[in-house]
Amino acid sequence: MSQQTTIRDTGEAAATNAPANSATSTSTPDNQPTPLDAFEVLLITGMSGAGRSHAADCVEDMGWYVVDNLPPKLLIPLVDMMTTSGSGSGSGVHKLAAVIDVRSSYFDELAAVLGHLDDLGVKTHILFLDASNEVLIKRYESVRRPHPLQHGNRLVDGILEERHLLEDLKERADWVIDTSSLSIHQLSTKLYETMLGSGPTTVAVHIFSFGFKYGMPIDADFVADVRFLPNPFWVPNLRELTGHDKPVADYVLSSKGAKEFLDAYEKAIEIALEGYAQEDKHYVTIAVGCTGGQHRSVAMSEELARRLRAHGLNVTVSAREQHKRHSS
Repeated sequence: MSQQTTIRDTGEAAATNAPANSATSTSTPDNQPTPLDAFEVLLITGMSGAGRSHAADCVEDMGWYVVDNLPPKLLIPLVDMMTTSGSGSGSGVHKLAAVIDVRSSYFDELAAVLGHLDDLGVKTHILFLDASNEVLIKRYESVRRPHPLQHGNRLVDGILEERHLLEDLKERADWVIDTSSLSIHQLSTKLYETMLGSGPTTVAVHIFSFGFKYGMPIDADFVADVRFLPNPFWVPNLRELTGHDKPVADYVLSSKGAKEFLDAYEKAIEIALEGYAQEDKHYVTIAVGCTGGQHRSVAMSEELARRLRAHGLNVTVSAREQHKRHSS
């Protein structure tokens, strides 16, 4: 079965011709060298059908640079590429996760590669996904695909051969997770608890203000309408300002109903975010709208963001209509 190596990262790839034995340091965002032992490598491996692909998605959400189906022998040059001073876009990347399985013709070289990484002082971890033979058979039958080591024999023969080949690697693993009774969402929670010591949390909340007169947003999980508040546009000394300016913010937030609305909305959002986290949803977008998107929605967005940050959430804010003026 042919293999395709995929690097899953939004940045550009760095140069790939660095010598494999020159990994000596890693770079911070300002390109200053830091000790190589600050770099970490995570191997995601285990039984085919046990959830490696979903585990890779979760690890990527945790901030790791993930590479799929990487031949083990390429780990050393890839680590070197990402840890050499002045390596361009690799600078600042300190966590590399590689999904490796027995389909690689170079799998036998993995032990030597791990030894080399140990000699370099790189922190290496192994995450092993497992499941019972019965569950693996049911999963393969449900997708109607052969096992990669089946080779025309019975499905169970391929599973047993793979289990034998992975015995030593499982013994070396830092974390072994049996996914036999886990849904993909439960696996996400288990991974967060295992690797970070706590369950999943909402990775990012983005709040943006908008003007209803320019159209409803199509990318929001929540839409709040604050047009019930008095409009600063009709106050002469506030008209040319926006909700980012203190006089406007004070006017909006002191208006009747503003505090009560924020109190209730903050509580509702907090409850929803807790549920989203448990359901494996880590990105939430909240839209706050008024007529023109300049005054009330901006002030209320900033205040809602301040309140949610007080709960320890990572919150960013933007104004969709920030380039439109005199339109409220």
